[in-house]
Amino acid sequence: MIDVHAHFAEEGYEFPAEWEKIEAAGVGTVILAADTLAHAKWHAEFAKTHNGCYFTVGVHPEFAGRPFSEEEFFALAAEPKCVAVGEIGLDYHYPGIDKEAQRKLFAAQLVLADRAGLPVQVHSRDACADTLALLREHRALLSRGFLMHCYSYGAENLSAFSELGAYFSFGGVVCFKNARRVAESAEACPLGRMLTETDSPYLSPFRGEKNSPANIPVILQKLAAVKNLSAEETERAVSENAARLFPKLKL
Repeated sequence: MIDVHAHFAEEGYEFPAEWEKIEAAGVGTVILAADTLAHAKWHAEFAKTHNGCYFTVGVHPEFAGRPFSEEEFFALAAEPKCVAVGEIGLDYHYPGIDKEAQRKLFAAQLVLADRAGLPVQVHSRDACADTLALLREHRALLSRGFLMHCYSYGAENLSAFSELGAYFSFGGVVCFKNARRVAESAEACPLGRMLTETDSPYLSPFRGEKNSPANIPVILQKLAAVKNLSAEETERAVSENAARLFPKLKL
């Protein structure tokens, strides 16, 4: 089983106990997603000493307008265990944000991802139209594929992202009884484009609890039920999809 999007840096996990719990749950691969280059560097060091652990490099939209080192970005991207650029994108959820700065940062990092030869993990919150517009404008940079992490834009928008080559990851929210739109999206998502994530430590399938990649089996079981498939069929498809999107993974 695989978690394609989790966060460990400065999140208060206790190691090695947490990693042992993840392995005991049968989760053999975890991709740690960056929101800053500092966290990407932390994840890179962690991945060096943990089999099955990989990482991404990128700057989250909440940090738009702040300078970062392209030299450090490319040094991290060249690491053997760096499998993608992310999480990058747009987040219009909170008032007073600089949308133009976010769009510029997103576009700039799509260029960097293309130069680095890596796929992209996209964060998009309350910004569906602008995300689609920007991805369409820069579709020439998307030849290595991209992931809509924690997809939340409903089944009605799946085809628009799919036309651009998107993969879609689903996490603990799909397990919530009132998350009907997310379940409908998972049901409509082509099996060949579906991935599993936790976004740990956030969005646990168990409300009020800190999330962990160890919860991937719970999410996988729910997705299998939604797709009317066995857990084994769903897990096999997810692994194949991950290998296709993230070719630097050693599964």
